[in-house]
Amino acid sequence: MTAQVVMYSTAVCPYCQRAEMLLKARGVTEIEKVRIDLDPSRRDEMVEKTGRRTVPQIFIGTTHVGGFDDLSALDREGKLTPLLADAGS
Repeated sequence: MTAQVVMYSTAVCPYCQRAEMLLKARGVTEIEKVRIDLDPSRRDEMVEKTGRRTVPQIFIGTTHVGGFDDLSALDREGKLTPLLADAGS
């Protein structure tokens, strides 16, 4: 799937790893990872864009999904796959 997915993350975040596994299980082949632990200015960017300080923060196309719990809830509701399909077109 060619949906543009951007995920703000850190190296040791278990929720980031779970989000990546879920996205890959739904056909996402590439995730642009923004490592805020390596570049603190990107953390400021993440907070400005999302209003949140925790990782992961996931964007599918231009839609801010939120964190892993938000991503998982979208999947349970059957809304993740259509969002990925829309972002890929």
